[in-house]
Amino acid sequence: MDLAALSAWRRHLLAGDLLVIGAGLAATVASFLLLWQGDRPERAIVRAGGAIVAELPLDAPRSLTVAGPLGETRIEVEPGRARVAADPGPRQYCVRQGWLSRGGAVAICAPNQVSLALDGGGNSHDSLSY
Repeated sequence: MDLAALSAWRRHLLAGDLLVIGAGLAATVASFLLLWQGDRPERAIVRAGGAIVAELPLDAPRSLTVAGPLGETRIEVEPGRARVAADPGPRQYCVRQGWLSRGGAVAICAPNQVSLALDGGGNSHDSLSY
């Protein structure tokens, strides 16, 4: 598109058109900032062998050790997030998951039968929801 065609097109825009375009852009940016981010979870739920072992609030740092068939799994909690810090499982998938910070996030240490899930704050969707 050359410069002459662009200026001919812009001549047809009125003040109301520019206002509608600006409002649409503002609504798009606002919805992205407000709705795209995941909600903050309220607590971490730790399970061992399918049973809930602990529900830890995510308001202060703490650590928890959970016994499983292979050994001990260490869970760490910081304000707003939690992770599996150590696990005796062979592949370390739950440790590699890193810090979980969105509601509905889960780290599963299958060989040791321990899991960590974040709950509350309007759990966001994951691949299992589709």
